[in-house]
Amino acid sequence: MDDTNLYDVTLFGSANSRYVLKEVYDLLEERGYNAKNQIVGYLITGDPGYISSYKGAREKILELDRVELLAYLVDNFLR
Repeated sequence: MDDTNLYDVTLFGSANSRYVLKEVYDLLEERGYNAKNQIVGYLITGDPGYISSYKGAREKILELDRVELLAYLVDNFLR
């Protein structure tokens, strides 16, 4: 229990991650959802039910690896 788990995340495809995340965000907003809350719910739980199936938004976000997406968000936040 004292060992630290390490993730080795390369941001391969980060441009695609940004594009897909923005597209899903826009679709959720278009549908009338608070997109930020819905995406955070998905990222925390892994439950795709937080993302509407409207215009394929759920399928689009499921194309992304959640760990890679979180690493991308943290990286960009810290810049």
